[in-house]
Amino acid sequence: MKHLEDKIKNLPEKPGIYQFKNKEGRVIYVGKAKNLKKRVKQYFRETFINQFYSDSKTLAMLSKVQDVEVISTDSEVEALLLEQNMIKMLKPRYNVNLKDDKSYPYIVITNEPFPRVFPTRNKKSDGSKYFGPYTDVKVMRRSLKILRDIFKVRTCNLNLNESAIEEKKFKICLEYHIKKCDGPCEGFVSKEDYNSMIKQVSLLLNGKIESVIKELEKEMDIKSKEMKFEDAAEIRDKIETLRIYIERQKIIYETTEDIDVFAVEKADDDACGVVLKIRDGKTIGRSHYYISNVLNVTEKEILEKFIVKYYSENDFIPDKIILPKIVIEDKIKNNIAIQDLETKSKNNEINNDTEIEFLQTIQDWLNTKRKLNNIEEKLKIIIPQKDEELKLVTMVKANAKLMLDELLIMKTKKYFIPPALESLKRDLMLENIPRRIECFDISHIQGSDMVGSLVVFQDGKPRKSEYRKYKIQHTKKIDENFNNNEGNLVYNIPDDYAAIREVIYRRFSKLSKENSENVIPDLIIIDGGKGQLNAAIKVLKDLNLYSKDKKPFVISLAKRLEEVYFPEKEGPYNIQKSSSGLKLLQKIRDEAHRFAITFHQQLRAKRTIKTELLDIKGIGKITAEKLLRKFDSMEEIKKLIIENPSKVIEIIGKKQTQILEKYFKKK
Repeated sequence: MKHLEDKIKNLPEKPGIYQFKNKEGRVIYVGKAKNLKKRVKQYFRETFINQFYSDSKTLAMLSKVQDVEVISTDSEVEALLLEQNMIKMLKPRYNVNLKDDKSYPYIVITNEPFPRVFPTRNKKSDGSKYFGPYTDVKVMRRSLKILRDIFKVRTCNLNLNESAIEEKKFKICLEYHIKKCDGPCEGFVSKEDYNSMIKQVSLLLNGKIESVIKELEKEMDIKSKEMKFEDAAEIRDKIETLRIYIERQKIIYETTEDIDVFAVEKADDDACGVVLKIRDGKTIGRSHYYISNVLNVTEKEILEKFIVKYYSENDFIPDKIILPKIVIEDKIKNNIAIQDLETKSKNNEINNDTEIEFLQTIQDWLNTKRKLNNIEEKLKIIIPQKDEELKLVTMVKANAKLMLDELLIMKTKKYFIPPALESLKRDLMLENIPRRIECFDISHIQGSDMVGSLVVFQDGKPRKSEYRKYKIQHTKKIDENFNNNEGNLVYNIPDDYAAIREVIYRRFSKLSKENSENVIPDLIIIDGGKGQLNAAIKVLKDLNLYSKDKKPFVISLAKRLEEVYFPEKEGPYNIQKSSSGLKLLQKIRDEAHRFAITFHQQLRAKRTIKTELLDIKGIGKITAEKLLRKFDSMEEIKKLIIENPSKVIEIIGKKQTQILEKYFKKK
């Protein structure tokens, strides 16, 4: 560790980020600092470790640190943003993990001469404005509906620009005729007027409804003075719609300021952060983030990461941010703005400079973002201790607890083990709970249309997306000299066992090549007796998936007496008839049987149709196959030829259709 000590001694005393790496060179932690040398050196002081990092998780991280790299920046704000980007890109093992919001939708106003407004889950750096993310999709849809009820925003995907409009490349659509669009595609609305409307849309999406109403009232007055009463009446209707919407919103704080209220709630290794958005005294919605990997992380640190993530994904910055008192010492008795924190610190009312530095960095960063939005007034950060603002924080914290409880309930359900699986584990004497079960079955009539089925049950429930059906290509038993070389299968005796071998081979051969043990099911069920079980085991052995060292648990279930067969045991094993484990086995076996029979019946029906079609003079194999791809029965073909022959002509041509028409008339 001598090289690490030397490296730390030579670190710059500047703001920036530091990266801890393990012996493989992988980044396991990313942090930021006002003074890189001081902060990194602090980690490895024995007194510091004992005092602040007594938890096992951080000690484990420090024990793995073999190298450190730093990137210096010109300011703390730059360090803050760089840390956020590096964590998102590298996903270090020991950093707090905030759930990525790529699954949450945004509302986007596109960067075009005539912008469009629509929901999206793909946020791009193309100059477009994004509003969200909306953690509640219903809120987003409601916002879009109100927006489209009031504003005539185009919904087409046309590449509108002034030259294309002048050349009359496009024509108005139905949206124009039903008065949902002003027809920018044909120049019926100017670029300036259209973008003025889009500015109002942006205000509405930011919750500034009163500002939109004031602008619309001015427009209405102008139209009235110009004697354009129809236009004025249309604007009046928009204002009334907005006023109805405002009346439904709850007034929770008497103010004209835009406010975001933050709070977090933590339980073991999970946490939830909630931000309540207040515009003109009315709540317009909330957003929540789930956070994991926080077992030994304080609520202060969680809140810091939450604030940074939230505003790195949102362009709108409010006038005021209200934070819970966890960000500073509890010695403060009155509400305090961040501007006064330094004074309080000097007077020993606060004795921890770290929180002050962080909040000032946040404030500087957000003020920069406000300037980009042409807002010169500085942001206020408030830590309330009493009055209405404290009630707001308490309410948001209660919401965070509610959301976290929902997450924990979902996790409990995810890891819940059904009693039937516990019973099955006991009945079959398994080492582990059989969470993933796969069952195989074969279906045919005297060897014709032979098919195989695979059904998958996860935690006692069918996972139909993973069901598979197989057309059996060989209906003869594999020779004893069978090996797992691809394409080297030898057959000589017709038998059901050949089908089982083929299905097992096709299911597990890819697994063998990938040498991937983690997707082998906890329990494999073969529908049948000892012979079918031995056939399956033989294939698994040849694929090197069944040996002394590794043995997937494979059984067969004979239907007549519901007897279970094990590979190493000669006779059958009987499970108690009242056992819920046996009932689950029967349910899975019956589902595999149903799935196989359904597929077999489909193939047989198609073969029957094909045979009849080929008996018709003038209908060949290719024409029959075309019809089979579209229709399931001869009756269906007959009905369509009588009622709508043009559809059949599209598939097989006029001549063949006439042949079929004559055939059905004679019949």
